Amino acid sequence: MDIRKPDEIEMEQIFELSPQAIIEGTLGEVEPTIEKARKLVEPIIKKGGYYLIATENGKLMGWILLGGSKDHFLDKQVGFIYELFVLEDYRGKGIAKQLIKTGIEQLKEDGYSEVRLTVFDGNPAIHIYESLGFKNRTISMSIT
Repeated sequence: MDIRKPDEIEMEQIFELSPQAIIEGTLGEVEPTIEKARKLVEPIIKKGGYYLIATENGKLMGWILLGGSKDHFLDKQVGFIYELFVLEDYRGKGIAKQLIKTGIEQLKEDGYSEVRLTVFDGNPAIHIYESLGFKNRTISMSIT
């Protein structure tokens, strides 16, 4: 498996698959179009965020979107994992875990001393994050 930044063609593949990633990541609460997915990602990319992809034999298996975020309470910059997705055919093979490990290493190399992420309650990826040492920091609650 190779983990690296994507080329332009691979970026288009990511954008085509992004709606599915967002649907799964939000447990079906958000069902965006490709255009909406692009609009969500563009500000992150413009502020220096970037994707890393996992490939094997030229096939895209998954990706992680990394960048910086500001903790407004502490007034400091932190590394942030904005998105993680592994295509269904490649799940259960440790790809997500390797993408996260590589992403953390890259964010540390980028100068961030702390890495954070946000995940919907009930998302199956939570156990992967916890196994890598992520801990609950805040809890977002809602009422309708």
